[in-house]
Amino acid sequence: MRVALVDYDSGNLHSAEKAFALAGRGLGAEVLVTADPEIVAAADRIVLPGDGAFPACKAALDAVPGMVEALREAVEARAVPFMGICVGMQMLADLGHEYRDTPGLCWIGGEIEAIRPDDPALKVPHMGWNDLRLRKSHPVLDGIGDGDHAYFVHGWQFMPANPDHLLADVDYGGPVTAIVGRDNIIGTQFHPEKSQAVGLRLIENFLNWTP
Repeated sequence: MRVALVDYDSGNLHSAEKAFALAGRGLGAEVLVTADPEIVAAADRIVLPGDGAFPACKAALDAVPGMVEALREAVEARAVPFMGICVGMQMLADLGHEYRDTPGLCWIGGEIEAIRPDDPALKVPHMGWNDLRLRKSHPVLDGIGDGDHAYFVHGWQFMPANPDHLLADVDYGGPVTAIVGRDNIIGTQFHPEKSQAVGLRLIENFLNWTP
């Protein structure tokens, strides 16, 4: 199994590589950090990390020659299992509103909106550990339950157009999207590579997933 972590200078690649290698060692997974669209197009699993602002991440992804086309060929045409992490998950949406309106990949309908907690004492960005609330069953969530902790660092959240695409959220002065998914695509707002046992379990489930 070849797992491609897309390198476009906008993700926590070192930690992600270590976590995917650890979770996949019993599966014979070969984890490749790559900016080569041909390697991405031929991979058995694709992971798109992302740190920073939505417009900058999308511009950086678009700037890698042939990468968006390779992703579309693999994920849309061949249904390769795909995971987006943090801003990599947000870019699955139709549109992001951070700083300026920026089109996403349009793989899961919805928009990226600022987090506005009901409690003014809650700070934004939403940073640290929070308890997952599962909204849908999914193979990638096998062995993960309500109240399990995940690690978040973000000031914007995915607002899915279809509630069936919301797999989990957290409470942070109101519901905040934690996981979205449809078909062969899943995205986590939190960082599984920083979420200890829960993150490793989710990664292992993703590597075992056959949509």
